[in-house]
Amino acid sequence: MPFRSPDPAAPATVHVLDDDADLGAAVARMLTRQGFVAKAFADPAALLAAYPGQAAHAVVTDVMMGEWHGFDFAERLRALDAHVAILFMTAWPSTAHAVDSVRRHGGVDYLDKPIDEARLCASLRDGVAWSTGSRASARRLGDLSPRERQVFDLMVQGHGNKAMAGLLGLSPKTIEDHRAAVFLKTQTQSVAQLIALSR
Repeated sequence: MPFRSPDPAAPATVHVLDDDADLGAAVARMLTRQGFVAKAFADPAALLAAYPGQAAHAVVTDVMMGEWHGFDFAERLRALDAHVAILFMTAWPSTAHAVDSVRRHGGVDYLDKPIDEARLCASLRDGVAWSTGSRASARRLGDLSPRERQVFDLMVQGHGNKAMAGLLGLSPKTIEDHRAAVFLKTQTQSVAQLIALSR
């Protein structure tokens, strides 16, 4: 199934994953009332199978789900979509898991059950903004030719025109042309903005 990114102009899409189907459905209903397009899943494998055709801005996932661990699920989800925001929720909070959720698995937040609606919605709005911006950045970088991408990578590493010309075996004038194309295609005006785009 081909991957379809969520429409940035449409209401934010959120998938809720919890092996307690009633709880997952309740969280999805709560999010729908808050203006999100929310869908509940009780099976991680089913969500992953459906995801390419139903990509989301964010996924709220339980940490402990029978044979599945939420962090294992997050790794598989990230392999499908590097730009989705992930929020973890658990009835068994621990500091180690909270740290892992952010550092190792790119989680936006780590929420205790029962879920605080205001905090969940605030975290989701932050996550959706990050996801939308990340997808936009990827699209802009995707417009670069292979050579322009090489120049972009060297620019964000701090190389000047002469150094890049030497590394790539090109003339400084050609490097200048590629730099101009990089700024134009990425809609940026400074190396600092390029560095921000690369993160």
